[in-house]
Amino acid sequence: MASVRPVILTGSLLLAVVVFLTAAKPSVAGAQAFPPDRAVSGTVAPQVLSAADTKTARPGGVRRTGLPLPRFASLRASKVNLRAGPGVRYPVEWVYQRRGLPVMITAEFDAWRRIRDWRGTVGWVHRAMLTGKRTVIAIGGDVVLRRAPSKASPAVARAQAGVIGRVLACDGAWCRIQAGGIKGWGQRRQFWGTLPKETIE
Repeated sequence: MASVRPVILTGSLLLAVVVFLTAAKPSVAGAQAFPPDRAVSGTVAPQVLSAADTKTARPGGVRRTGLPLPRFASLRASKVNLRAGPGVRYPVEWVYQRRGLPVMITAEFDAWRRIRDWRGTVGWVHRAMLTGKRTVIAIGGDVVLRRAPSKASPAVARAQAGVIGRVLACDGAWCRIQAGGIKGWGQRRQFWGTLPKETIE
């Protein structure tokens, strides 16, 4: 069970609490979170077509967006089929079960996108199942979110591995993240979902 302890903000009479955003208990502070082991199903999914899956590729071959590759996106739906190839004729290998999960787009084929997740799993999804909204997933141990992009800045929250947050900004080694209604700065290396030197405003 996550504990809550007080943190006195330097130079202020205000008293804040460090909220532990736990992956195992998404109800804590309303955090968007999920257990990493349940991010995708562990077995081959049944051949059930989603509405997006029924949109077959346009005849005539490849159509590219012209956007840079690789780039990051996030899952639009709470259930997304990951296929072995770019089309409904290819089997479903995994089923993602978490809306907002960040993924890296590494290739395009007509209406299909080849993606990679934070664990290295690769496959194809329909473009309708992706959104340009930028999110990150906490990796490793506890991630400390701070009031300012500095290790000397007071902590405002701690997020355990598996917590998903929205990216508000990234500059250098720090990113400003919002999770569970709490905003703070975390070290970029403790999250997956941005390119190493990418600037987000």
